[in-house]
Amino acid sequence: MLYQWEVGRLPMADIVQTFWLHDEHADPAILDTDGRAFADTLAAGVAEKVATLDPVIVDAADNWRIERMNVLDRLILRLAVYEFVHEPATPARVIINEALELARTFSDADSVRFVNGVLDAVRRRLARE
Repeated sequence: MLYQWEVGRLPMADIVQTFWLHDEHADPAILDTDGRAFADTLAAGVAEKVATLDPVIVDAADNWRIERMNVLDRLILRLAVYEFVHEPATPARVIINEALELARTFSDADSVRFVNGVLDAVRRRLARE
């Protein structure tokens, strides 16, 4: 959803409304209704709060402008920072591990190290455990 929003410049409301209609996501064994609702909430939250998330990321990513970051790394970082700030019940360790898994799946080893470093710095600055 975040990739469609970022690259396709589609409104998040349109993406959320149609994302789960695709056959590849139709199997409830892949993601149940609660999981889908949580994913929708996270995606919509990132899109809504991007203006407050990006400065946090830039502050933690020494000498990196947000627009120069790999698009997937940027989206993973936005998602994780959103969770740090707006999902206090989720432990920081879980958020970071999930972000690293996304980076391993959709990017490369350099991205995994980059995402880990930035998120660790954000976690420390937010004093988030």
